[in-house]
Amino acid sequence: MSRPSPSAAAPAPRRRVPGARTPAALAVPALLAVAFLLMPLLGILARTSWGDLGTHLTGPGVLQALRLSLLVSCWALVLSVLLGVPLAWLLARVDFPGKALVRSLVLLPMVLPPTVGGVALLLGFGRRGLLGPWLEDTFGITLPFHTSGAVVAATFVAMPFLVISLEGTLAGLRPGYEETAASLGASPVRVFRTVTLPLVAPGLAAGAALTWARALGEFGATITFAGNLPGTTQTLPLQVYLLLQDAPEAATSVSLLLLVIAMAVLVCLRGRWTGGPADRTGRAARGGLATDPAADGDGPGTATGAALPDAGHPEIPVPGPSTGARWPLDAEVTGFTELTLRAEPGTTIAVVGPNGAGKTTLLRALLGLTPRARAVLRLGERDATALPPHRRGVAWVPQDGALFPHLTALANTAYGLRAQGVRRAEARRTAQQWLDRLGVGALAHRRPAQLSGGQAQRVALARALAARPRLLLLDEPLAALDQTTRAHVRHTLRSHLAGFGGVCLIVTHDPVEAVSLADRVLVLDGGRALQDAAPADVTRHPRSPWVARMLGRNAWPGTAAGDGLALTGGGHLVAAEPLPDGTRALAVIAPEAVSVHTEKPAGSPRNVWAGTVREITAAGSRLRVLVTSPEAPDLVAEITPAAALDLGLADGAAVWTSVKATEVTLVTI
Repeated sequence: MSRPSPSAAAPAPRRRVPGARTPAALAVPALLAVAFLLMPLLGILARTSWGDLGTHLTGPGVLQALRLSLLVSCWALVLSVLLGVPLAWLLARVDFPGKALVRSLVLLPMVLPPTVGGVALLLGFGRRGLLGPWLEDTFGITLPFHTSGAVVAATFVAMPFLVISLEGTLAGLRPGYEETAASLGASPVRVFRTVTLPLVAPGLAAGAALTWARALGEFGATITFAGNLPGTTQTLPLQVYLLLQDAPEAATSVSLLLLVIAMAVLVCLRGRWTGGPADRTGRAARGGLATDPAADGDGPGTATGAALPDAGHPEIPVPGPSTGARWPLDAEVTGFTELTLRAEPGTTIAVVGPNGAGKTTLLRALLGLTPRARAVLRLGERDATALPPHRRGVAWVPQDGALFPHLTALANTAYGLRAQGVRRAEARRTAQQWLDRLGVGALAHRRPAQLSGGQAQRVALARALAARPRLLLLDEPLAALDQTTRAHVRHTLRSHLAGFGGVCLIVTHDPVEAVSLADRVLVLDGGRALQDAAPADVTRHPRSPWVARMLGRNAWPGTAAGDGLALTGGGHLVAAEPLPDGTRALAVIAPEAVSVHTEKPAGSPRNVWAGTVREITAAGSRLRVLVTSPEAPDLVAEITPAAALDLGLADGAAVWTSVKATEVTLVTI
């Protein structure tokens, strides 16, 4: 019997939560609320004279009021967008004194009685108001009893819908997209135009639709501030008010028109524009979108392929590996992370340490993106300390890649070059070359939602490399890749770094990356540098328990005493080469130097403990055995599977462990 295909299967019925029943105490008031809201609408439908509907809606006064309402609402929408979008960005992105007051002012028109709003507009912009006389004397503008006054009144009551909707969308947008764009050389205006606005388009569209609908239905502020002059300020809601006195049936028909328009706006908003950037990206992926009309992030007027420099910021040439330029790094970081960092051109530094050690804070300080730390930064002869992030020539790859979801892989990779003024064709050609080098060239026209995690990370890496930075910052760039792909990308990255004229910092938790890619390993803990040395020195003499464990070694802190180390957690460890008494030190023991026995060993071992097997894991062709003991810290031994079988090891087995004094290395910390 053939099985039905998944696509042919009927959708699963919606299941109720077991035992979940709607309480009558909540259901009855809820139904009453629905009836309360529905009754006025039913009243309009029931009282509409359907036979005369066409006559009522095509009357000269109604058509004139409709044209005026459309004119006023559209201009109110334009003003709301021009003023409200920057205001929403300010409220969502900038902390400043009085921010709560500004937000209250934005919300005020939504809760203020419309007639009170009209009075306030008169006292502010009227001929005898605070600003009205100046507008009339200087520009000859008189707002009351003029169409422009109706526009001002509609904007006053409708703009908050746009600001509040867009502010919420901006607050939900991860700043990582904008920060990454800045690190690629895009100015704040370009970032806002090419990254922020496309990502918040759903929220902007929703707010714009609500703003237009609210402006179309405005009544109280308009009649109070602008008056009720036919053809000048008499909008459709005001026409309804007049018709109620002379022709109630016509007023009902016009009310139905406004009701239909409002409902149409709400229906269009439902689910289509209220989703965030991720929802829109998902829909694009499901739709198989492979083209990108804004692939370069260019706005209107750049169809010729030439990128226009940002006004007020002369372009700074950013050399690539082939230019022969050299950019040594000299940085003094203060704040949460405090260290001095100097490196010659072509140096790659692996930054390691436990979570919270300050690794990402260090990178963000070099980028100028965090108040937690500040970097006095010199790249070659240029002092970049006071430069904004987009002018520093510092590119980074964050942990999640932060690919722009509205751009294809090719457009993402070309973004930094376009921001630096490179022509479109050249930028796209260079971007394609980088994607090919990293093995994702065939995916150039896919969007991030259509890429796997590893593919997206390679595109993010290509984007940073293509930007030709002076300083390259990589925050765990290979973490999302499988082992085979990681080896390939590691080889490509090492080849590029070999000819890189700047300095590269790589945050990593992978010892293979630290050893194979880096010339130096910088160990951080608590924002301080514990060790800065060549990988071989760090491997032989780690000064941090975390680094020692990352390298697969046992690391026990303690204080030198007598012939060894008094361990911090209790117990004593004998070493062949003890340190002066009182010296703080770290005992490093290789797992392969730990012997495991079923009985207490006799003979030469100076360090012997009784313990219990707690965990056995495979490590290549060998097994790593974790042994806990009341006499010493946890100890990891590495043995062959055959030895484990001979010893009969299993979780919970009682064993003895021993370490020769000559196998203990004491490192001063």
